Amino acid sequence: MAQEILCEVNNCVHWGEGNHCEADRIYVVSNADKITTEQEETDCHTFSPKMH
Repeated sequence: MAQEILCEVNNCVHWGEGNHCEADRIYVVSNADKITTEQEETDCHTFSPKMH
């Protein structure tokens, strides 16, 4: 199991200093209508925007 999850989306509530994701779990889905073969065909459903 991964010990370190990195994320550069710093407007997410789970974003931590050093680009560390601080979410308890990560949920990534395919946005393609076929077998996912490219990074661009996935989306992180864990993302939640920070409220300023």
